[in-house]
Amino acid sequence: MSKPAANAAPPAPRSSNLALWILIVLLAIGLAGAGAWWFLQGRNGGAAPEAEAKPAATQPARYYALEPAFVVNLADTTSVRYLQADVQVMTRDEATGAALELHSPAIRNRLLLLFGQQSAAQLAQRSAKERLQEQALAEVRGVLKKEGAADKVEAVFFTSLVTQ
Repeated sequence: MSKPAANAAPPAPRSSNLALWILIVLLAIGLAGAGAWWFLQGRNGGAAPEAEAKPAATQPARYYALEPAFVVNLADTTSVRYLQADVQVMTRDEATGAALELHSPAIRNRLLLLFGQQSAAQLAQRSAKERLQEQALAEVRGVLKKEGAADKVEAVFFTSLVTQ
């Protein structure tokens, strides 16, 4: 049996190669992460991702009272009945608000005609009042659209509704 030579050099330690590879892999991961961050920051102008996901701020609601109060004869045939209504129109659009003020005589006319078609029995029900609100909204939008004005009206509200 032969004995190894006493003067032979010991094998080189492998741990230094392993440490070098780990360092290279960590450096590559760090560079990839930094590159991804830089690329994403350049895509959204440096803004945080949360700011990009937020919806645009909405304008505050503006209410336009159609004054004076509406007073109309109702369509009842058995007796003379009246409706008195205070109406406000809501929009968030400044141009629509200006159009509401400009075209208020035409809007009031259309609403007077609409209110005069109702009967006291109909208006006793909540569902009929809500349906009347929807019809009034359609009338207001119709006038504005016919005039070529901004028609971003969101709602019509009855702030007072009295029948007698």
